[in-house]
Amino acid sequence: MTSSPIHSLVFRTATLKDVNDIVELVQSAYRGDSSRNGWTTEADFLDGTRTDTQEVSDIILAADNVIVLAVNHGQLLASVHIQKQNDTAYLGMFAVHPSMQNAGLGRALLAEAENMARHLWQSRHMQMTVITLRHELIAWYERRAYLRTGISKPFPYGIARYGLPKRDDLVLELLEKTL
Repeated sequence: MTSSPIHSLVFRTATLKDVNDIVELVQSAYRGDSSRNGWTTEADFLDGTRTDTQEVSDIILAADNVIVLAVNHGQLLASVHIQKQNDTAYLGMFAVHPSMQNAGLGRALLAEAENMARHLWQSRHMQMTVITLRHELIAWYERRAYLRTGISKPFPYGIARYGLPKRDDLVLELLEKTL
């Protein structure tokens, strides 16, 4: 791309027309060899698919759920799912195209998701779970004011939609930020 992707980003809410592009983006960011082009891959921990068209369609159609897209000149570069949970918003399925990671897109999209949660739902907190072995990713969130809560839960082994674990020591930790 010739222009900076940050300066020409457009944020918008996903529709059913975006489902296939979202699935492709999320898969490329999380799993398989293509994810290794970025720094946020889970390919060393998990195999399988990260999401599918049914899950993404269900999220788009569900009340109190939004998938926020970051688009540059019509090309989907990043997406994130936010869900209202009382006075908290839950953030998940955060994906930036591997070739565009480390360009500021994730930071911009995260800020947009936080703003949307505040304005759409008057959310006071944003929460997410992160695999504890992903030290660089946790540090990235901490630099954006997310705090480690010390609340952990086991990885959902045996549930295909979360992936096929390559290790038996996966644990999720809850991170939280006051909005």
